[in-house]
Amino acid sequence: MGMRGIHTSINDIRKQVFAEVAKLSYEYNGSLADMENIPYRIIPGEVSTYRESVFLERAIVKERMRLAMGLPLRTAAEHAPVSQGADECVYPEKYYQPPLINIIKFACHKCPDNKVVITDQCQGCLAQPCRHVCPKDAIEYDRGQCHIDQSKCIKCGKCMSVCQYGVIMRLERPCAVACGMKAIRSDEYGRADIDQEKCVSCGMCLANCPFGAIADKAQIFQCIQAIRSDTPVYAAIAPAIAGQFGQQLTPEKMRAAFKALGFAEVVEVAIGADLCTLQEAEDFIKEVPEKLPFMGTSCCPAWSVMAKREFPQHAECISMALTPMVLTGRLIKKEHPGCKVAFIGPCAAKKLEVSRRTIRSNVDFVLTFEEVMGMFEAKGVDFAALEASPVPSNASADGRGFSVSGGVADAVVNCLKQIAPDREIHVERAEGLNDCRKMLMRAKAGKLNGYLLEGMACPGGCIGGAGTVQLIPKAAQEVAQVKKKSAHAHAYESSYQSILPQLEE
Repeated sequence: MGMRGIHTSINDIRKQVFAEVAKLSYEYNGSLADMENIPYRIIPGEVSTYRESVFLERAIVKERMRLAMGLPLRTAAEHAPVSQGADECVYPEKYYQPPLINIIKFACHKCPDNKVVITDQCQGCLAQPCRHVCPKDAIEYDRGQCHIDQSKCIKCGKCMSVCQYGVIMRLERPCAVACGMKAIRSDEYGRADIDQEKCVSCGMCLANCPFGAIADKAQIFQCIQAIRSDTPVYAAIAPAIAGQFGQQLTPEKMRAAFKALGFAEVVEVAIGADLCTLQEAEDFIKEVPEKLPFMGTSCCPAWSVMAKREFPQHAECISMALTPMVLTGRLIKKEHPGCKVAFIGPCAAKKLEVSRRTIRSNVDFVLTFEEVMGMFEAKGVDFAALEASPVPSNASADGRGFSVSGGVADAVVNCLKQIAPDREIHVERAEGLNDCRKMLMRAKAGKLNGYLLEGMACPGGCIGGAGTVQLIPKAAQEVAQVKKKSAHAHAYESSYQSILPQLEE
């Protein structure tokens, strides 16, 4: 599960950076000079806290700030002020420059890629089964302990399985283990490097790097500039938001909290999830199995990009339904022409989805819960003091359940039961891109014909996304609580059904 939901110093630094960038934007008056002071506020004094020197810590904070403002990353060879080129990013229309997911090279620990080692707890036993099972004679006994000759080791792990003390271990890069796309390799200095051709921006590497060396780009600064302009900015909140900001920010206080940040109004993306459900159910009935052997859900961009890229012959089997984010964005812009929309969610890949030309016009900004936490900090929003208002009743419980693994499939199945009560529906779901790939292999082999496939790139679904703050089981409980507050259970009861055809155009 990695470190998700465990509070570490990495979370603290990230939150401070997001808060400082938010403050910079809220107070922006034409000058970005204060950018130079921020690293000294976050890392004060002259003694380092986390790394070998305070200079290195500040250099890393500078690059975090640049990424949080959507600016390109720099190497240690480029000596320049942190605000270099920053003036270009102050406009709300400015979108980050790809790549989205970045490794701050001088923060990378150069973790071992894949190495089997005998730890110093080796008891130097007489039997030495590790030595006897090694197919390459890579294990030698010296001064009371066994050691592995790395030049001979093929990392087969046989020694690990026979050691009765369990003192032989495999060391792997946490980011590479977390990457379901096998997109992480080593550069010439042994630091992690992302193969951008393979990366689908799920952000799992970012959530699992124990050195906090991986970060995605953000639009905090640009979004706040839009909020400060005359254009109303609507916060479209993803269903995974339940409980992300702690116990005090209850669903009843969500509206007041986002208004305190300057948003015009709050709209639940669960409304779009209902419409997406209706679209997928309709497509499934029309196309499976007559035109397509199976159908995959559309809402997780990292899953759908992986599926289309690696299984091109089945690309049309991934639903063409618009995602809940896009449908909600279109709905808001239809009702409030000329406004801007900020999607507030758990996901790094949504930032990639929004950068597509066809989608740019529907959603203007994507912020993660973690980034919004920085905005609350910058504005000093006191959740306890906020005014409560009734939880809106225009989204279904199924739509609000989209953020938990299995929730999308459940919503679609409930719709199908209503459209085609006699039809038996088979569902297969997977979470994590490795398991999603295995599911598609089975589908490709003809083992899942007639099935609805739900793919989620993150563990537990969207509640395990890279921009989440809570432990996954806790987040799942919170979503279940909010579902209970829904006025209706299923997507087909949505009051927005009639305008779906206009949104699809």
